[in-house]
Amino acid sequence: MNENTPQGQGELTHFDEAGQAHMVDVGTKSETHRIAVACGTIRMKPETLAIIQSGTAKKGDVLGIARIAAIMAAKRTGDLIPLCHPLALTRVVVNFNIDTSISSVTCTAQVETYGKTGVEMEALTAVQVGLLTIYDMCKAVDRRMVIMNVKVMEKYGGKSGDWIAEQIESSPD
Repeated sequence: MNENTPQGQGELTHFDEAGQAHMVDVGTKSETHRIAVACGTIRMKPETLAIIQSGTAKKGDVLGIARIAAIMAAKRTGDLIPLCHPLALTRVVVNFNIDTSISSVTCTAQVETYGKTGVEMEALTAVQVGLLTIYDMCKAVDRRMVIMNVKVMEKYGGKSGDWIAEQIESSPD
């Protein structure tokens, strides 16, 4: 561990001794039940949120389509992130929570597998693509939407064990 490595974390694993990028060898790791939960939020004008809630968007059921996009993205993460292992996912659950008080939609994705490496990247990718799909479907009426606070909330399984993010209050602006 060097002086720039945060306490409780190891070295960066996607670089070899010469500093060259490589895919991490997980061949000797044990297969365990791996779970990751990620979330993120998209803020918008109240009028845009009303369109989403009413189901009257010209492109269709915004949250239904965003859910399918998020699930598909989780399954394709290994194709999108260069050094990410392709994984056989056993479960992907995507939910949306509408908060009218701040005119936002929060996407939460839980991804699971039985494997040798974690699914944090798959959960993060699902959230990002779900939120991007909402943006894409609503941009004709609201180009000022903002995607924010995308993060891993929980992870379970593997050598490093379980982890739950500290709850940090964020301002709604």
